[in-house]
Amino acid sequence: MSGRLVSRLIIAAAIVVAAVLPIILPSWATLTTLILAKGIVVLGIIILLQAGQVSFGHAMFFGVGAYTIAFWGRYVGPGDLLLFLLLGPLIAMAFGLLIGLFVVRYREIFFGMLNLAFSMVMWSLLEKLYAFTNGADGIRVARPTLAGIAFTPEAFQYVLLYLTLGLVLVVSYGVQRYLDSPLGHMLRAIKGNETRLEYLGVSARKILLIGYVISAFLGGLGGVLVATAQQIATPEFAYWTKSGEFVFIAILGGIANAAGAFAGAAVFETVRFFASAQLANAWQLILGVVLIVIIMFAPNGLIGLRNRRKAQAEVRP
Repeated sequence: MSGRLVSRLIIAAAIVVAAVLPIILPSWATLTTLILAKGIVVLGIIILLQAGQVSFGHAMFFGVGAYTIAFWGRYVGPGDLLLFLLLGPLIAMAFGLLIGLFVVRYREIFFGMLNLAFSMVMWSLLEKLYAFTNGADGIRVARPTLAGIAFTPEAFQYVLLYLTLGLVLVVSYGVQRYLDSPLGHMLRAIKGNETRLEYLGVSARKILLIGYVISAFLGGLGGVLVATAQQIATPEFAYWTKSGEFVFIAILGGIANAAGAFAGAAVFETVRFFASAQLANAWQLILGVVLIVIIMFAPNGLIGLRNRRKAQAEVRP
């Protein structure tokens, strides 16, 4: 059986589990939605990691998406989820373009710290502008309609789950095609030899800016989905620990391809769900141990571990 066929079977099995498990265990519906939504955000982190750049402030785009629908509900009125799924990512993408024009001039630690600084500015504004943002209490997000149809809370959690699953399939395919395209290869060239890329007449800043804007779009999309699932948007969505969480998930799953984002998110959210239930004050310790084990035995992440085993099998006579 070829490696490509095995990969497709694994992906198909994961899709079936995500679609069927919440029906068998209704309590998993929202958890599965959160796993998929955060995986979408982590796809943006993976795009930037292809260029060797780590964003420690990418939660700002996650927060932009969440607060877009929160502000709409507070100042405009009830909205439709389809509108939110378009508006939130587009506004996040606009923020990404404005901030990206500045941060793509820098590399490595400077790139990461500048993103962190912008994120903390946004967090501070969300905390301090209490009259508009409700401060640390956040803004409640009312359950939206979908194409004008209102659903009960029980039905809506499944509607949101399967809509999120559909979006995951679309954006995962799109991101993987992007990474395999000439633009994706040029993005990797920034990490390998940026000077050579410039000698070929290609602007490294432009290539990185394109990836940055795409990652901001994905962050906004994930923010809309998580805020809708949790029915609240708080300043914590833009806090630096949330950005660290996304980077954690990316490392955990592996940055080799788009599937790593969802493998990492599944392990992260599942471990946190059960660990926090059993050890409310020590679940971070358990997550830390999991990350250490992954780094020791699978430095390229969960997806990288599978690829390494496949390569070892091909070497054997």
